[in-house]
Amino acid sequence: MTQTRIYVPLNAAGVRRLATERQLGDSQVHAFDVTGRVERADPAGDEETWEYAALTEAVEAAGVLRPGQGKRVVAAADVDPTWVRESGDTAAAVVVESAIPLSRVVSFHIDESADDEGMDDLLWYDATELEELLRLV
Repeated sequence: MTQTRIYVPLNAAGVRRLATERQLGDSQVHAFDVTGRVERADPAGDEETWEYAALTEAVEAAGVLRPGQGKRVVAAADVDPTWVRESGDTAAAVVVESAIPLSRVVSFHIDESADDEGMDDLLWYDATELEELLRLV
């Protein structure tokens, strides 16, 4: 079965909600994905380059969600491509037309410290490390 990797920006409250409810969102989730617009923006790119562009947009969106100096968090998930539609807000912006079960989350990306702004200081955690992520937010 084909899967689409999406990136969901979160804040501390979103991480706690994921741990409690075992899903991201309810009926619609705003996320970021490798869209046709991402590919057209960098036609010489490859899948890894395009995924990095989508992740970058998600990290930027997570920066808007963080209260004060909280850490930016992004959940990466593999979902059915029929759940995803482009939203038009930015090159990689999409809407997932379903809640995303925790079982679809594959990893988390989180700032090393609360004042991080770039992409260089993001830490990677496997989805099985949600409890550790809760401690960090």
